[in-house]
Amino acid sequence: MIQKVNLAEAFATFSDHWSPKIAGDINDAQIKLAKFAGKFDWHHHEDEDELFLVVLGTMRMGLRTGDIDVEAGEFIIIPRGVEHRPEGIGGECHVLLLEPKTILNTGNVVTEKTVEQPDRL
Repeated sequence: MIQKVNLAEAFATFSDHWSPKIAGDINDAQIKLAKFAGKFDWHHHEDEDELFLVVLGTMRMGLRTGDIDVEAGEFIIIPRGVEHRPEGIGGECHVLLLEPKTILNTGNVVTEKTVEQPDRL
């Protein structure tokens, strides 16, 4: 079934932070929505690239080479193998993720923020 997704309405359906929700599937990838607040964990993904599109707020992408602030309407792609730490700054940040279905949100580490089976919206 083909349906459209209203991002504001989809983000309004959940309030937890660092727990991505599956909003759609495209080929071998998924579109996920997540709310960020504060700092995530340093990690990397051996085999997967990730796209982070900021919908609301500001995300700081921590990188060992220097941080990059990403504002609403901007995105950043983190190549496989690059250690990173997303952070919602100045309050809550809403982020759309495009990533392979096989990805674990905490990559090479398992922490209290690890989500093995994301919920569907």
